[in-house]
Amino acid sequence: MTTHGGLTPVFCTIVPPHVLDRLARHEDPALSGPARRSLEHDAYQRTKRRLTTVVGAPAVAAPAGTAADQPHRTVYDAGHTQDLPGNRVRTEGSDPGSDATVNRAYAGLGATFDLYLKAYGRHSIDDHGLPLDATVHFGEGYDNAFWNGEQMVFGDGDNEIFLDFTIPVDVIGHELTHGVTQHTANLTYFGQPGALNESLSDVFGSLIKQYTLGQTAADADWLIGAGLLAPRVSGTALRSMKAPGTAYDDDVLGKDPQPATMEDYVRTSRDNGGVHINSGIPNHAFYLAATALGGYAWEKAGRIWYDVLTGGRLKKDAHFSDFATLTVKAARERYGAGDELQAVQKAWEEVGVRTL
Repeated sequence: MTTHGGLTPVFCTIVPPHVLDRLARHEDPALSGPARRSLEHDAYQRTKRRLTTVVGAPAVAAPAGTAADQPHRTVYDAGHTQDLPGNRVRTEGSDPGSDATVNRAYAGLGATFDLYLKAYGRHSIDDHGLPLDATVHFGEGYDNAFWNGEQMVFGDGDNEIFLDFTIPVDVIGHELTHGVTQHTANLTYFGQPGALNESLSDVFGSLIKQYTLGQTAADADWLIGAGLLAPRVSGTALRSMKAPGTAYDDDVLGKDPQPATMEDYVRTSRDNGGVHINSGIPNHAFYLAATALGGYAWEKAGRIWYDVLTGGRLKKDAHFSDFATLTVKAARERYGAGDELQAVQKAWEEVGVRTL
């Protein structure tokens, strides 16, 4: 990839910083230690990302002879260091090895590529066959996964609060979708534009899971990160699109702070203006639209959201109402004044976001 042409890659993690902040203050060093180290890793990577944005990153292209309709995946092993990308351990077309983490990362990259290609005709993250690189076993007990503007990185978790971050395929899809947003609307990572950035990653992360499992909107659990929380945690996932604010309620993690409607919109200076918190509102709107339409959510609701993300009319500083208005226009343009339009309009109305 390159930072030329207006792209502004950002450092995006699946676990919000407010969650790690809380863990870092815990009196039990088995919980606070990994969280503190994870926050230090994140701070370093965030600074590195900012410097790369200033000086420019080298362009990355698929190797000669690589078909645009086929993924080009490479998985690396950091060996519990912070050195990226690490040692190459699996390449495109090679057989699975004995490391389940490597195999899950490889499969998740492929699942993401497949959804974007087969549902929307998109050729990888940048629509030009961008190679999909991932590093596993990053850091020591690292409690996060992230997209750094160029590749995916996965921690192993601390096995106290978080398990291996390659377990939920929607986490992989979520982070790679930050790359799609980077190469399309390039939404500013702060406030409502940042919450839209996070929501789009949740939406398509969930669709990637649903596509992989062959689930309809009615069958899906609409959870982000199911299977990531360790058994001791009172919770089911990091976030719920069906019922924001209910994903966890735990003595250590606290209660899921996501609102479902604008009535409970959270105004905060933390987490880049609450990007991981207020994303619950557009998340819930998508859930309402998708379940109202029924069938496979990637076919109609997902198509409308994808049209808006990639259509060129979504501004970098778009607010919820701007995005909602564009989904209404996209629904009308693609499907006319039918059920699709009504479902989208009603979804935004239910979460309290105005459309113009």
